[in-house]
Amino acid sequence: MISKIKKIIITTGDPAGIGLDLCIKLAYKKFPANVTVIGNLHALKNRAKFYKKKITVKKNLSTHEGNGNLNFINIPYEKDVVPGKIESKNSISQLSALKFAAEECLKNNFDALVTLPINKKALSSTDINFTGHTEFISKICNTSGEEIMLLTNKNLKVALVTTHMALKRVPKFITKKILTKKIRILNEQLINKFNIKNPRISVTGLNPHAGENGEFGDEEIKIITPILKKLKIEGINLIGPIPADTAFTKKYLDKTDCFLAMYHDQGLSAFKALSFGKGINVTIGIPIIRTSVDHGTGLDIVESNKINASSFFESISLAIKLIKK
Repeated sequence: MISKIKKIIITTGDPAGIGLDLCIKLAYKKFPANVTVIGNLHALKNRAKFYKKKITVKKNLSTHEGNGNLNFINIPYEKDVVPGKIESKNSISQLSALKFAAEECLKNNFDALVTLPINKKALSSTDINFTGHTEFISKICNTSGEEIMLLTNKNLKVALVTTHMALKRVPKFITKKILTKKIRILNEQLINKFNIKNPRISVTGLNPHAGENGEFGDEEIKIITPILKKLKIEGINLIGPIPADTAFTKKYLDKTDCFLAMYHDQGLSAFKALSFGKGINVTIGIPIIRTSVDHGTGLDIVESNKINASSFFESISLAIKLIKK
């Protein structure tokens, strides 16, 4: 019996950034899936001219052969795209494309969504509350508060309790309710999506030295430690709270399947230092498969030979694997 070809939709990200450059590289990279790109065709072809590459748009392609042909959904932009220069009206148009793509996945018209970076600042002056792909997609999926940002590569997984928020707001979101929910979701998703039978999750503290017995804060004593004890009784394999400054050392790396950090830079600074360029951003806790690159829009390297497609291609490969699960 021939298995059904998996269908992936890819958003090109902010038009001024390297998303279009990466999609041109994609056109010449083979994948065992039906791949559709959504963005502005005129902007894509203009970017392709710079690289002296020919992109042919065809409808109803089956597998992605990497021969320069693309399934493509065209969306209009109000302004011409200038590489490296943000134009908020174009950014908003691409955000609409993201919404469409996520909704198509919810309707099962596509099996997975792969996103390229959008510039948050370009959207901050609009009436759209865009703090990041993770939260935006979760809202569309009606799972706000259940989404978890997980960065992964072959050797390391790092999840976050909070994502894109000012550091001064983080302690308010480290509550017993939120932490319990996030750990349960993370454990379940590691089992079901990543086939880890009994995930070993190392949880960082919020404060320096994990609070050092209340010397530098009491969140560990009042919130984190009691919740870890409670969830250990339920059978979840937890370590912590451990000091974030020594979490990503051999002592813990060797006995951890996934780290859970309290806030964005606490976890991702270490992850990117150890794996930048080959990491994958996965949103778990939502009813669709969504992967992404582990980097930003790269406005300073648009139309250059400095663009590395490794994270993008790894994101597509992981999406295909997750579909098969």
